[in-house]
Amino acid sequence: MQKFSAVDCLWVHSEKERRDSNSSCADERQMAQDNSSPLAEVNKSLSVQIGEKAILCCPVLPPTSKLVMIAWEVILRGKLLCRLSYKPDTKETATPSCTNGRITWASRPDRNPHLQIDAVAVTHDGLYSCDIVTADGNYRLGYNLQVLVPPEVTLTRGKNRTVVCEAVAGKPAARISWTPQGHCTTEKEWSDNDTVTVRSTWHCPDSNASAVTCLVSHLTGNRSLSLQLSSGTRTLRSSFLLFIWYVKLVLFVVILIILGFAFFKRTKKCRKCKSENLEANLDLMREDTKAAICNQPSCSKSSLPAPVTLKP
Repeated sequence: MQKFSAVDCLWVHSEKERRDSNSSCADERQMAQDNSSPLAEVNKSLSVQIGEKAILCCPVLPPTSKLVMIAWEVILRGKLLCRLSYKPDTKETATPSCTNGRITWASRPDRNPHLQIDAVAVTHDGLYSCDIVTADGNYRLGYNLQVLVPPEVTLTRGKNRTVVCEAVAGKPAARISWTPQGHCTTEKEWSDNDTVTVRSTWHCPDSNASAVTCLVSHLTGNRSLSLQLSSGTRTLRSSFLLFIWYVKLVLFVVILIILGFAFFKRTKKCRKCKSENLEANLDLMREDTKAAICNQPSCSKSSLPAPVTLKP
């Protein structure tokens, strides 16, 4: 997708749309003024996302203006002035090494004086100005270029029902908000390349919310991540219920063992008692039977047969 503004005269190309640098900038007729006077000096603040290709435009000259010199002045953050220039009368072009080959003319300066930044990096933050010298006067168009870096967003679960949302290495710093609202603490860490990591911790122990959402706002686009809170509670509750179930099962088995042992002991004792009673009853029946036989009239000594004596 091609981003274009006729006012600030900046083109930003995605990787897919990198075409020949001879492409014109904005509708340049909108920037042209009366041929009798130079254009007023204009300075714009512009933002470009890292990795994109940007073309910065020079001011538009009236058709009758006689070009004397074109110069781009580049002042990167923390660095000295770097100057690119072109003189049409001698066709002399100056492209110093301070641009590292990534800040160049978009095309031949005599055809297209615009500046091209191929694959914008964080180090390309700075001031850019196009100065055109004509016989009628000087024209200047300046840019304060800010490189945007989208942060990497993460959402993790912490201890004691806390959730941590991080927007890592963003430029500028991202803003973090929460749904539902809770007790939040935010920390920022700056790195050497001017990117910022924002860390926000959400804590709401009294909340009954089943999910929490982290909202990250940034110039490169907004993002939101959600995390379910009920899963941890359910797991803890399930573990507790499972533990209770195991305890009940163990107690039930122990009770069954105790009852079984008591029943076995009582059964063995009853069998012994029955055996002793049965034996006593049998002895009593023998005695009664013997007594009954002896009490009969035929049961006397005279009636008993005489013993037999065997002779040798």
